[in-house]
Order: sequence, then structure tokens, then C-alpha cells
Amino acid sequence: MQLALRCVLGEQKSVVLVVDDERDHADGIVEALGRLPVKAIAVYSGEDALEIARSQRVDVVVTDLKLGGEVDGLAILEATKENDSRTEVILATAYGSIDTCKEAIRHGAYDYIVKPVDVDQLRTLVAEASRKAAAAYAKDKAQSDGPDSEDFVFEGVRGASPLMDGIFEVLRRVAPTNISVLIEGRSGTGKELLARAIHNNSQRFDKPFKPINCAGLTETLLESELFGHIRGAFTGAATDRKGLFEIADKGTLLLDEIGDMPLTMQAKLLRVLEDGIVVPVGSNKPVGVDVRVISATNQSLTNLIEEKKFRQDLYFRIKGVNISLPALRDRAEDIPILTEYFLKEAAAETGSNVTGITDAAMTILSNYDWPGNIRQLRNSVRTMVVMCDREQLDVRDIPPEVARRPQLVGSRAGTTLAGVSLNELEKQAIIDTLAKTQGNREKAAKILGIGERTLYRKIKEYDL
Repeated sequence: MQLALRCVLGEQKSVVLVVDDERDHADGIVEALGRLPVKAIAVYSGEDALEIARSQRVDVVVTDLKLGGEVDGLAILEATKENDSRTEVILATAYGSIDTCKEAIRHGAYDYIVKPVDVDQLRTLVAEASRKAAAAYAKDKAQSDGPDSEDFVFEGVRGASPLMDGIFEVLRRVAPTNISVLIEGRSGTGKELLARAIHNNSQRFDKPFKPINCAGLTETLLESELFGHIRGAFTGAATDRKGLFEIADKGTLLLDEIGDMPLTMQAKLLRVLEDGIVVPVGSNKPVGVDVRVISATNQSLTNLIEEKKFRQDLYFRIKGVNISLPALRDRAEDIPILTEYFLKEAAAETGSNVTGITDAAMTILSNYDWPGNIRQLRNSVRTMVVMCDREQLDVRDIPPEVARRPQLVGSRAGTTLAGVSLNELEKQAIIDTLAKTQGNREKAAKILGIGERTLYRKIKEYDL
């Protein structure tokens, strides 16, 4: 059956199925849900809704109680819950059918909403139902995977090393609050991913998340971007324009590379953070804002303070909680996890048939220093997936700059993979990793991305 679908993609992967035999009404609800971090799908019959619910994960169903076909809202509720009890169902009804909806709640419906639909009320219900469904899926996955599961609460942030365990614990405590956060880390370590994870797990998750890179912007341009301007405020200001503080109202603003912000702008930013009021460039009219600020930097702000390049009072204002992201080479145990995640991500995006990676290739990736950190690993894996025409990535797919790492070939420093056998590469990688972990075979196996039994077998095979 060919289904008529209309989708709006959001930041998260919660799927909301909107069912209404009036196409304009269904499409209007999808548009209204476009402000939420969900994927909203409109279908125009109960039959089509059930077909989708049976073929893919659906977190929330918003369905009209009365539909034109044989399958009405109550039938969708019953069939959906029978198919997956974690799916939440919201019924839309005319005033006269409220008693029916109340009875439906006793039979598993999440809630109901009276037509004509109040958009704000609907968004609130869908956001709450999405969170409940996501929590149910996460709980079931954790239970099925067992106590040693490498399950991840924060979308896009991956890791099982002790360093990341500590960061995850801080995130779990900080995300639900409104406290300001300062993220420090080298370029490419995933500072924006971490900021998004904090936002997506906060009470503001259904409001805007707006990042801005403070580096490379002039003071005038940065002030306009943050606070907005009115028409005629400066040359080229042809119309009034809201700044990111207004756009991100009730949401989260990421000030990336805040260490590069000019001192005069730092003073203006401090005033906004303290008063919650912005004044657009060229205007005298104050605008109240409620924004959670997350700051990020690849510099040492304390050093900048000593050099009189960063305000100490601003530093203490933005440093509610400080999170330091380690370089990828300092959390080498996470490289196999990240590689598998990026591989699946790239394969899904590109339609590739690649499903895995060989032990030899993973060994080389795990022993590379990754000066560009997670960003470099992600781009490298994506390139490998795009160029590979087999089901598994192998050594031949590794980018030259990664494959040329001298340490991997021992005494052959400066050579490339050409002319070097895979066994030699693998043996040297195992030697390097055992030295790095001071002989800890369990940790070495995690870094290499192989099982302990496999490592023991290879140690015996190579007479190490």
C-alpha cells in the first residue's frame, strides 16, 4: 500500500504518528509539532496508521477518536498497545465524546485533547508522552542488556571509559537543572555534542537550542547576533532582527569558543546574564529573556584571566559546573564504541551496505593518536564507509594520514602500510597497547576493540 506521508525532522528520534481523516487537520498538527524535537508523520486513515505502527517504532500516536474508515481511534489504541505497550496514545475528540476518552485512559490511553485543538496544550502533551515512551524504551534496553551494558543516555555522546563514566554522572545531575555549564576541551572533542545532550535531557528540551561560535566575529557583528538590532542601527541593517538570546528564549544558548569574545562584549554579556535583559543594537527598549547559557572553549580561561584577556567576574558567572572533555587519545577504550556508532550512522545516511569492521582495521584505528579527536574519527569513518564496496571495512579502507602512523610499524618508522603485512601491523599494535596499559590485558582488549579471548589467542599466536 502506498502511504501518503508528510514528515518533519527534529533533533531527537522520538516518532509521533498523527492520524486524522481530514488531511488539512493532520498536516496542521504535524506543522505545529515541528517546534518539538520529534519526527512527526501524518497519515489519513486508521489502516495506514496500524501498518506504520507494526513496521517501525512509534513513540506517540495522536489520533482523532472518529475516523472515516473501519478503524477508529479506540481500535488504534487497542492495536497499538497490543503491538508495543510502550507507545503512548493521545486521543483528539469533540466535546460530546469526552466520557469515551476518559474510559479510554483507563484502558491505556495517555490523555485526550478536545477539538478544536489548543496547539500549546498539544505540544505539552506530546512532549510529556515522548519522554515517557523514551524512558520505557531505555529501561527495557538496559534490562535486556544486563548490568554491564554500555547503554547511553545522551544522544550523540558515546563512551565507556572511566573518564567518560565520570562525565556521564555529572551530566545526569546537571542536565535537569538550569545551572550554567562551562565545557572545556580541545578542538574536535565533542563540546557541542555534549551541550546538545545537556539541552535534550533538560526541562527545556522542547525549546530552541542555538549555538554560536564567538571566534572570528567582530564585536559589532557578535553583538547583533546575540542581542539583535533594529532597522537603521548600522549600515546594512535594513530590517529589525531578533538576536539569539530572544530566539532561544526558554531554551538553551551555546557560546562556543567564548575565550575569543572581545572584552567589551564580555561586559555586555555579563550584564545580560545577571539581569536577564537584552537591548537590541540601536534600541532603547529592553527585552526580558529566559535562556540557559552553556559556554565552551578550547583555551584555558584562567590563563586568559591572568593575561587580562578574559573577565574574572564573567568566568565565575558562566562556570556553574565545569566539564573537561578529554582528548580521544586519553580515552582510547572508547574508540571501538565510537567507530561502531559512526559506522552505523554513516551507513544509514549514505545507504551503504557496510555492516562492520575487521579486527585488523579496528586495531589500527584504536592505536592512532587522533589529533583531530572525535571530529577526525567521525569524518574518517564516514569516508571509509562511502568508499568501501564490501560489507566490512578493512585496512585498505583506512585514510592514508591514519595508516601512516609510524608507531604501528615499529622499526619501520616513516613507512606506510605498503609492503607491511597485516600480521606485522596487528602484532605491533598489540605490543604497543599492552605497553600502554602496563600489561593489563582486559584494558588492552577494550582499546583494541576485540574480546579478551581473542587477545589471549593472538598473544599466544605471536609469541608475545
